[in-house]
Amino acid sequence: MRVWLIALTVMLTMPSSALALDGKLSGNQRITSAYLGYDLQYRVYTPPGIEDLENVPTIYATDGQGYIRAGGMHRVLDKEIAEGRIRPVVAIFVDARDPDYLRNNRRNSQFFCNTDYLKFYVGELVPRISDDYPVSLSHKDRVILGLSFGGLNAACFGLMAPSTFGGIAMQSPAIHPVPILRDLYESEETRPIRVFLSVGKINDNTEVGRDFKRILEEKGYDLFYKEVNASHTWRNWKPLLDDVLQHFFATSTR
Repeated sequence: MRVWLIALTVMLTMPSSALALDGKLSGNQRITSAYLGYDLQYRVYTPPGIEDLENVPTIYATDGQGYIRAGGMHRVLDKEIAEGRIRPVVAIFVDARDPDYLRNNRRNSQFFCNTDYLKFYVGELVPRISDDYPVSLSHKDRVILGLSFGGLNAACFGLMAPSTFGGIAMQSPAIHPVPILRDLYESEETRPIRVFLSVGKINDNTEVGRDFKRILEEKGYDLFYKEVNASHTWRNWKPLLDDVLQHFFATSTR
């Protein structure tokens, strides 16, 4: 009992910053895109002690509102960082919806290898994040994440902007809107990127994922591949978020 009381007393007298075990999730931040011709919004997760860090890696999540609400990814980040499995990471959750009319989801126009959407990231969003937070400027420390059509978008970015995103994470990618993408990965030179690819075995893009896996392996990509006994839902995607984070940001002790 005496040991417990001493420990409690020490904790209560420590500075509040020393007790901070969780990161912070910002409110919605707005950005006007000259390339897209409209406003977008995003939220940013910053790890504990961000003010004392530098060259922090980043992960950009399309359908960011879903990765927060259904995926609880900010809490996964807290846990993985606190338990020492990954380095501190800044996560940018990009909302696919019109910030003035949330029922208007623009993902179908944004995610199909849209060059203007890519220019928005490369020329507007990534530079703003680099200005506002102590993040790494190296493409090797920057990852794009997405599910379904967002996974398609990540695959597009992998071919179109490997000098900006050194990592792509695809959960159940639905590549049928851009069927040529498969052939481009097979025929073009291997990009200097790391890849995470996962699919479910039940009513998911399973065969497409397996075919994509074969192509990536034959082309010599640095690939982490996983199949799970789940369908095209968050029961598939949410439990794999720690795998995504560990693949790209594992601490050197792991």
